[in-house]
Amino acid sequence: MLAVKLTGIEQMELVDIEKPAHLAPDEVLIRIKYIGVCGSDVHYYNEGKIGSQVVEYPFMVGHECSGKIAALGSNVRNLEIGDLVVVDPSVHCGHCEQCMSGRPHTCMNNKFLGCPGQLEGCLTEYIVMPAASCFQVNDKMDAEEAALLEPFTIGVYAVKLAGNPAPDTKVAIFGAGPIGLSILMKLKADQHLQTGMVEPLGYRLEKAGEIGASWMVDPVSEDVKTAVEEAAGGLMDVVFDASGEQEAIDHALEILKPGGKLVLVGIPPSAQYVFNMDLMRRKEITVINVRRQNGCTEEAIKLVASRKVNLKQMVTHYFQLRKAAVAFDMVAGYRDDVIKAMIFV
Repeated sequence: MLAVKLTGIEQMELVDIEKPAHLAPDEVLIRIKYIGVCGSDVHYYNEGKIGSQVVEYPFMVGHECSGKIAALGSNVRNLEIGDLVVVDPSVHCGHCEQCMSGRPHTCMNNKFLGCPGQLEGCLTEYIVMPAASCFQVNDKMDAEEAALLEPFTIGVYAVKLAGNPAPDTKVAIFGAGPIGLSILMKLKADQHLQTGMVEPLGYRLEKAGEIGASWMVDPVSEDVKTAVEEAAGGLMDVVFDASGEQEAIDHALEILKPGGKLVLVGIPPSAQYVFNMDLMRRKEITVINVRRQNGCTEEAIKLVASRKVNLKQMVTHYFQLRKAAVAFDMVAGYRDDVIKAMIFV
């Protein structure tokens, strides 16, 4: 079967690998239909690592995927051959201290799809996953929407961690990429009326407006603090950073009101931020870190199935599996007004 593997910095190769032939009793074989190109995948493509997670080449990335069940392990009862499934890429052990305390997303033995040293990714025709990681969505959405569920669940979880801001609170999002737009979609589904977007790329800012941002600010051409206060009528209660940029963190602390919340969703390329502790301390800002999605897949499925959100709004490009390198190069370079690139198999 065909697969695409990283072979070096900004290097990918189409290879022929063996189709999985063995299933454990609790596993399923999935025929991949769609794969989303994620920002974390691009970090591995550009830099060969995210923090301490370093790629050993060759390695197959990719974790946002949907597919149809092609074979079942002997103990699988909740799925049938032919089912369309959303894949939760995080595989937890279920018995460590973190799992037992309701935090499977920070499982001490966690294995994540497309993460170096853990599990090979989904840039291929077939993968094997535990049945518990698969959510059947036959009559709820199509395969493209199912693959878009994974980034949307992160948006759902980020909003949950922020305390599900009330509709009348002031909220800003930095970064109108797929995660920032996912946060915006979740807030709009919750009837949040005062969510704004800060984004330097004009076409992404325009997309945020189409989805429903209440106000929009370009940090390149405008003074962020002045523009946000004028547009929103005051300082922010909550700021989500989905950009991973130091400049966004600096601006976020400026526009948050005392007692506000800074929710960190983006991944900084250097794995570090510098915080203005004088400002953050005096304002008594709460900093919240977001780690993946922690059980939000079913809520995300309900929102998409109810048509309260349209995940396809963020998709701009489609590629065949054999053209995955072109997709990654485009996303890494922000070329051709790309927001979300999807790979179909």
